[in-house]
Amino acid sequence: MVNVHANIITKELGTHLRKHVAACLRLLDDGATVPFIARYRKEATGGMDEVTVHNIKMRHEALFELEKRKEYILQTIRDREALTPELEARIEETLDSTVLEDIFLPYKPKRNTRAQAARALGLEPLAKMIMSQSSNSQPEALAAKFVKGDVKDESEALAGAMDIIAEWVSESEKARNIVRARYQRSATINAKVVPGKEAEGDKYRNYFDFSEPLRMCNSHRYLAIRRAEEEGILRVSISIEDDDMMDRLNRMFVRPTASVPLAEIVKTAVKDGYRRLMRPSIENEIAGVTKEKSDAGAIQMFADNVRQLLMSPPLGRKRILAIDPGYRTGCKVVALDEQGNLLYHDVVYPTPPANDFVGAGDTLCYMVDHYRIDAIAIGSGSGGRETERFLRDVVFPRRVQIFMVNEHGASIYSASEVAREEFPNEDITVRGAVSIGRRLLDPLAELVKIDPKSIGVGQYQHDVNQTKLKESLDYVVETCVNSVGINVNTASRQLLSYVSGIGPTLAANIVKYRAENGPFASRTDLMKVPRMGEKAFQQCAGFLRIPGAKNPLDNTAVHPERYALVEEMAKDVNADIERLTKDKNVLHKIELDKYITKETGLPTLTDIVLELEKPGRDPRETVEEPVYDDAVKKIDDLHIGQELTGKVNNITAFGVFVDLGMKENGLVHISQLSDRFISSPSDVVSIGQRVNVKVIDVDVARGRIALTMRGIQQ
Repeated sequence: MVNVHANIITKELGTHLRKHVAACLRLLDDGATVPFIARYRKEATGGMDEVTVHNIKMRHEALFELEKRKEYILQTIRDREALTPELEARIEETLDSTVLEDIFLPYKPKRNTRAQAARALGLEPLAKMIMSQSSNSQPEALAAKFVKGDVKDESEALAGAMDIIAEWVSESEKARNIVRARYQRSATINAKVVPGKEAEGDKYRNYFDFSEPLRMCNSHRYLAIRRAEEEGILRVSISIEDDDMMDRLNRMFVRPTASVPLAEIVKTAVKDGYRRLMRPSIENEIAGVTKEKSDAGAIQMFADNVRQLLMSPPLGRKRILAIDPGYRTGCKVVALDEQGNLLYHDVVYPTPPANDFVGAGDTLCYMVDHYRIDAIAIGSGSGGRETERFLRDVVFPRRVQIFMVNEHGASIYSASEVAREEFPNEDITVRGAVSIGRRLLDPLAELVKIDPKSIGVGQYQHDVNQTKLKESLDYVVETCVNSVGINVNTASRQLLSYVSGIGPTLAANIVKYRAENGPFASRTDLMKVPRMGEKAFQQCAGFLRIPGAKNPLDNTAVHPERYALVEEMAKDVNADIERLTKDKNVLHKIELDKYITKETGLPTLTDIVLELEKPGRDPRETVEEPVYDDAVKKIDDLHIGQELTGKVNNITAFGVFVDLGMKENGLVHISQLSDRFISSPSDVVSIGQRVNVKVIDVDVARGRIALTMRGIQQ
């Protein structure tokens, strides 16, 4: 099967040699992960990147599912004794699931259809006689021969025969392709508000009387319309011009030489087959395809946002004071050490109604001094901006950086099983504040504990195919975790589970072993973990880091299978490995061509040298303190023409939302993002990016702020 799939995928890709695709498929079938293949098997795959390997994996799996479907279809037709060599060959050759289902439709088991009932009455021969349109007899005369048993008269016989003909029409592959092509080319999506639902569905007002060519309806509009339909607000249909379509089908099925009476019978059956059977089927199919495409667009947008959020710059090994702001119940404050461990927690009341500025300032100054705090993380929820402004007026006993942190999902984490495991004796307010602080410390390590759907980026993530969404997000998290590399001695069970080759069970075993035996001193110690076999070790070792290990390579992305090679390199330049990682002049004396073998080519050798230049490097950037306009505290402070600095915190298909340092976010519509045409907001901005914007409209009542970046220096 690998060879067959390799041929198909190679042809579809058009960018890689068949031997490289086949090698990739063999590695996947052998249990290798996408990150491992992309990083450590470049010679075998011709240097495929992670995206290409992932796409090959997905196509490989899809082809397997298609093969399973073909087997079922072939067996079903074989059981009916209708399988011909020609039909079998056609089924085997098709790679299009739509074509496959069209081929199968006439042979598909049916239950309780009108056509089936007519066949049971013995009316199929009559249907064939009428459909041949070769008789000069009147239809009633043909039908008279079939008036027997439960068939009471000629009209019943003709009605049953027309039901059979209608089914033939609806199952005609050629006819379905004609109708399908028309839907694809010129279908219109229509939406009408359900009477009496106007007030309840006010947010869908734009779609109360909506009509648009389906091919022009972008993903976010389509998903919004379908959501409103699910909520009972809209009635939605997808349609084409029926009269024109009927003319086309009549020309296909009605013979010019047919007698008028027989032609009219066939026309009536064709109309019934189209309107009752084929049109609803094709409409559902087109709706499904459109939904699938819309889902794919929304999932891709969401996945891109999650990737950017996960790869947000970490503050690094600093002590954090994290504040979950609030009003009546006060602000929960936690002190965290460099590893994110909880040291102390308290509550302060610098916000209304208490406004205890003195007491809050004294408590925070004590905590900053006593716990040697380096930075303060403030949740972006209610009271966040007020708390930030208060903190900037406090004179702390040591210099601290102040950051606003997106707290979406912190409440989800605080009530989760993971949070209860980590802090069984603390309430949800403490857990939520800890999550805010850890997000600043290392966004990736903390956000993997939260369902990605809950972290506040993307659009319509609850409306798309949840299986595909999970697959996409798991892949994103996996690639982010493995691209950064993980400290095996500090990583949580959740973070470890995303490392190549590990998974939840082995991750739990690693954490348990670490708790019982102390930190891992070397990568080879990992082999002592229960269920850590050679295969799992091969897949995960290169992505796990051990700072301070005796062998410096244990804190790099160099795979243990290449340690002997690096030692040989070091020996050839009269150095040890530690010196290679610290002296670039010595490192650059290595002649890479000397070490090329069939298994180890220049791509791998180059990766090794790059890693030795910056051992254990983090690909993420350095976090920066946000800068907001202190004059802007609430939406009422805004005016048209005002220029501000903000931070992108969500990207959608229609524009980006910008944090301006207040409760409400501003929207930069896609048309206002650039002076040039762009097809996607991601072409010009990314999550967390600082942007300069200008206010072009303010709707205080609805809490909406329209912004532009056009003509603004960035």
